[in-house]
Amino acid sequence: MRKTVVIGLLGFTLDNAGFGPNRWERWRPTISLCQHEDLFIDRLEILYQKEFEGLLNHTCKDIKSVSPETEIVTHEISLNNPWDFENVFALLHDFSLNYQFNQDDDYLVHISTGTHVAQICLFLLTEARYFPARLLQSGPGRGRSSRSKGTFSIIDLDLSQYDRIASRFNKELEDDISFLKSGIKTKTPSFNRLIEQIGKVTIHSPDPILLAGPTGSGKSKLAKRIFELKKSRRRIEGDFVEVNCATLRGKDAMSALFGHIKGAFTGASDERAGLLKAADKGLLFLDEVGKLGSDEQAMLLRAIEEKKFFPLGADLEVESNFQLICGSNRNLQKECNKGTFREDLLARISLWTFELPGLCDRPEDFEPNFDYELERFSSRTGNRVTINKEAKQLFLDFALSSRAQWTANFRDLGGAVTRMATLATNGRITIGEVQEEIKCLKSRWELTSKNENSSRSLTATIGKEKIEQLDVFDQATLEKVVEICRSSATIADAGRTLFNRSRLKKSTVNDSDRLRKYLAKFGLNWNQIVR
Repeated sequence: MRKTVVIGLLGFTLDNAGFGPNRWERWRPTISLCQHEDLFIDRLEILYQKEFEGLLNHTCKDIKSVSPETEIVTHEISLNNPWDFENVFALLHDFSLNYQFNQDDDYLVHISTGTHVAQICLFLLTEARYFPARLLQSGPGRGRSSRSKGTFSIIDLDLSQYDRIASRFNKELEDDISFLKSGIKTKTPSFNRLIEQIGKVTIHSPDPILLAGPTGSGKSKLAKRIFELKKSRRRIEGDFVEVNCATLRGKDAMSALFGHIKGAFTGASDERAGLLKAADKGLLFLDEVGKLGSDEQAMLLRAIEEKKFFPLGADLEVESNFQLICGSNRNLQKECNKGTFREDLLARISLWTFELPGLCDRPEDFEPNFDYELERFSSRTGNRVTINKEAKQLFLDFALSSRAQWTANFRDLGGAVTRMATLATNGRITIGEVQEEIKCLKSRWELTSKNENSSRSLTATIGKEKIEQLDVFDQATLEKVVEICRSSATIADAGRTLFNRSRLKKSTVNDSDRLRKYLAKFGLNWNQIVR
C-alpha cells in the first residue's frame, strides 16, 4: 500500500511553544501537519540538531497524542551555521543521497520550518529531484479555533500541470518567437519551427550559435534580436559587438579582434582593447566567420574555451566572458575538408546550428515580409505609404514567378519596397511604380548574373585562393582583361583594345609584350586564358 512520507526540519522557533497547556493554542508546523483529517501521514521524518533534543522529544510526544498511527523517524544533523548556504546545502544534499527512497511511496518535503536558507535549499534539491517529492507548505489558520491546526498546500514542481502557469509560459514563448521575427506573421511551417527552437536556445543556453544561410537571409538582424531577447531576460549584461570578418586581414585582424599594447608593431602608438574585450559580458557576432585567417581562428578557439587571450605584443592575458554567435554563407564543413577552416573551431561554434532559408524558399512569407518592409519604410521616413490592391497583386505575381531571382534575398526586397515607396505619388504605390521596379530588378539581376559568370570564369582561370589574395581593384581589372582576351583573335588584338589610349602616346609600341608582362604578374599566360 502506498504510504505518505513527510520529510522536514524541526523548527526550533515555530515548533517551540513551551510545555504548558497553552501550547495547543499556538500553531506549531510539525505538529499541526498531523492534525489534518485530509492529510494522513504514515511516516514523519524529522531532521533536528543535537541541542534541540528536548524540544524534539516533547514534539514527538504531542504528535503521538494527535496522530498515534504516524510513525516518527528522527535524524540528527550537525549544522555549524544554519545561515551558511554552502554548509546547509551540503548537509541536506548528503542526506538526500544517503536516504533510501521507496519509489512506491509518496514523498512530501515540508518547507515551512528551518531558516530561510534551509527552506531555499530544500526547494532547490526537490526541484532538482534529489528529493523525488512534492513540496508541502503549511501556515497558521485564521481565527482562534483553527489557528493551531493551521492550513497546508501541496505544490508539484512540474509546472506544466498548472494550466494558468503553463498558459503564461506558452504566451511568453509566443512573444519571444514574435520578437525574433520582428513581429512578422510568417506562415512557412519549417521557418516557424526553426525560430521557435532558436527562441528556446536563446533563453536557456549560453553556448555559441552558428547562423548559416545565403547572403541577405537575415543573419545579422536575427543575431541582434537574439541579443536583445537575452538582454531583456537578464541572460546577458554587456553590449552587442558585431564584426564582419571579411573585412579583417593580417595584423589589422589580430589587433581589431584581440587588441594590442602600445608599440606592438609599427604604428601602434596607443593601446587598443579589441572587439573581444568590448564584448565582455555581452554578445559577440562574428559575421562571415569563415573568412578568418588561421592565426585568428587559433586565438578565437582559445578565447571561446578559456575566455582568455593575449593581445598583440602582450605578456599578460586578458579575460572576456562573452557569448558568441557566428554567421556564415559558406559551408564551413567543406572549408574544413579543404583545410581552410579548423575542425576543432567548427565543433566549438556549431553546437547550435540554424540554417536560415532564402526568400525564394519561403513563398508563403513573401506577402507578410512585403507588408513589413512597407511599414518599416513609413516608420523610418515618417511618410505613410500604401499600395493599391492591383499593384500589390502584380508585384506578388512577379515576385513568386520564375522570372524573379532574389539573389540578395531580403535585401533585394527591402530595396525594391524603398524605391517604390519613395517614388509613389501622393503616398500610394500604383501599377506604374511596380512596373518600373520590375524592370529595375530584372536589370540588376542580369548584371549580377553577368558579374558572377565573369567571377566564376576568373576563378576557373587562376583559382579561388589566388583571387582571395587580390585587392578588389585587381580582381575587377583582371576580370575585364580576361574577358577582352577571350573575345580577341590574337594577343596583339587584345593588346590594342586594352591599351587603345596609352599606345597613342608612345613612339614605339609592343602591345603584345605589354599584355604578356601584365598577365605574368598574376602567373598567367595567353595560352592559359584562351584555351
